[in-house]
Amino acid sequence: MSTLVTPAALRIGPIALDAPVVLAPMAGITNTAFRRLCREYGAGLYVSEMITTRALVERNATTMRLITHHESETPRSIQLYGVDPATTEAAVRLLVEEDRADHIDLNFGCPVPKVTRKGGGAALPWKLGLFREIVTRAARAAGEVPLTVKMRKGIDGDHLTYLDAGRIAEDAGVAAVALHARTAAEFYSGTADWDAITRLKEAVTSVPVLGNGDIWSAEDAVRMMAETGCDGVVVGRGCLGRPWLFGDLARALGGPGAAAGAPVDATLGFVARAFRRHAELLVEFFEDEDRGCRDIRKHVAWYFKGYPVGGETRAQLATVSSLAEIDALLATLDLDAPYPGAAAEGQRGRAGTPKRPALPDGWLASRDLGAEASRTLAEAEVDSSGG
Repeated sequence: MSTLVTPAALRIGPIALDAPVVLAPMAGITNTAFRRLCREYGAGLYVSEMITTRALVERNATTMRLITHHESETPRSIQLYGVDPATTEAAVRLLVEEDRADHIDLNFGCPVPKVTRKGGGAALPWKLGLFREIVTRAARAAGEVPLTVKMRKGIDGDHLTYLDAGRIAEDAGVAAVALHARTAAEFYSGTADWDAITRLKEAVTSVPVLGNGDIWSAEDAVRMMAETGCDGVVVGRGCLGRPWLFGDLARALGGPGAAAGAPVDATLGFVARAFRRHAELLVEFFEDEDRGCRDIRKHVAWYFKGYPVGGETRAQLATVSSLAEIDALLATLDLDAPYPGAAAEGQRGRAGTPKRPALPDGWLASRDLGAEASRTLAEAEVDSSGG
């Protein structure tokens, strides 16, 4: 059972959260279906998949679908990725003027090579002037809608950016800053450097600082807040196949009413029902049973990690194409099987290995944005993949 703590209530601008917990955007995961599922179990702020600013400004059809929230979702939260100040400003303005979001987050933490290779994501804060202009113009365009920034420690151990970026974002008028306590070079490997969260909290004093990295349980969240002094936590891979983690977090960190009911007894039957509900919500989201069931396939290993589900059944669940197939397969399980303990705990998702970040040629030579880097960034903004 989680240890109860009584942290100060977390406010992000005008938004008061019942629990100081944020769902980290994850590509292909944090769509409307998954956000709704997590919300059914707990409390917090549930952020969309990363949306590219150029695609949004051009009203790419896929992107417009991704920013559409279910009527039950409030507050509505959208994360944007952009490398051009004018395009980012225009994207924020669109969301605000068309009343499509109650909270906007800017991504400066993505370590994926196709993003950093063009100077985006975790690579961008190295260029201080560019970072300042993007955040300042976005915060101005957001107006009363709170704008936040999520970032990493930096590019690698020799090129850290988070303290400079945190102070710049604070001065620009953001409502909060979040730090994934790894560098881009570390990807998701090793152990997150929670001491960096402490240092950022000491440097940024007028807005909340949120910590991200290696929160696999409510106990981890309690410990991070106690050790670093951060104002809240951002949870990513820890909730894969465990949407009820948000209930555990709300019970451990939230105020009265943040999460009703007793702690979860995660029998195999409980997990199977969560898996089935997730599939049902995906079918509703895609408006296509086959597509929704194809999407749930990637979640099978996460949900049933450590549980007595045979290899053949796992393989069959990973090829389902209808809810009826899911029901038939789940009915063959020993639904009374108890929670397996340590076998179901720990890391979820791929950690990867440390690697040299992919960067534009000459990117590290200066913290100023030169002409060649400007051309590279212009190419990045052409990308209209839809998020």
